[in-house]
Amino acid sequence: MILLTLSTEDVRNTVITNEQGQIIYKTDTPFKLVGVRTTTIQKIRPNVDQYHMPDQFDVMGEIEWHIFSSSKFRFGGTEVKTKEFIPEKGLLGHKRVFVGPDGRPYRWDLESRVVVLSRNDASRTEVARFHRATLGIIGRKRKATLEVSPEMAHMMDIVIMTFIYVEKLREDEEEARNASG
Repeated sequence: MILLTLSTEDVRNTVITNEQGQIIYKTDTPFKLVGVRTTTIQKIRPNVDQYHMPDQFDVMGEIEWHIFSSSKFRFGGTEVKTKEFIPEKGLLGHKRVFVGPDGRPYRWDLESRVVVLSRNDASRTEVARFHRATLGIIGRKRKATLEVSPEMAHMMDIVIMTFIYVEKLREDEEEARNASG
């Protein structure tokens, strides 16, 4: 598995590193009191000069968050409504499905504490799982991580973008449950 570590569980404002500690993605969502908030996802640009090694990033995509209408993904020069790209499925909408660039169907399951990505076919093969941070009260302390199957490396950008989206949805549901009692 490819293990990615998040600097914080706030997926809209985090730094995602690989097992070597190299920053791979960064997310930033400026605070806005009124209006639409947009999460910018930046991806590290490979260094072409081995002697000039400062990290440089390119915008990989954006998520424009809407409350009363469909949020939007912007990536690869396109803009698509989330309700079209990754629509709700299941009785309570706890599943989000999409077709990857490889033409295969995938499904995020929004469980009460984590999100899990699997193939949306008869195999239901798990290809990514989020692990929340632990404080170390029981067991060892650990940062939040996203485990991704190596078979997903060819579409990691889509995995990251959809992960940020579904984990934010799951967080919102958890906050609503906690607020109601």
